[in-house]
Amino acid sequence: MQIEKRDNVIVSISMQFALDIIIYTEKLEKQRKFNLANQLFRSGTSIGANVNEAQGCESKRDFIHKLKIAYKEAEETRYWLVLCEKSENYLSPGKLLDDILSILKVLGKIISTAKS
Repeated sequence: MQIEKRDNVIVSISMQFALDIIIYTEKLEKQRKFNLANQLFRSGTSIGANVNEAQGCESKRDFIHKLKIAYKEAEETRYWLVLCEKSENYLSPGKLLDDILSILKVLGKIISTAKS
């Protein structure tokens, strides 16, 4: 018997973003951009990990804390993506920049709603 779960937007978009980051960082590694690829891989996949961890939190305070960590990771990821965008000889991150801005907006809204 499978229990139906209601769609959770932030869980879905952070998971898809992590999958897209994996693909992008693999392309960077093929260009031998290992240092930046590693930083981006770690921060970009950490967003979804923290969002998922927040789903099982024991308190509202813990939930907010985990989402704040996810938000910080998203900000770091945005930084690395902008760096790729502005650097010569780096593959453009394309829609990943738009995606991370959407994730930041959603996380910001969830955090502010949870606080009130």
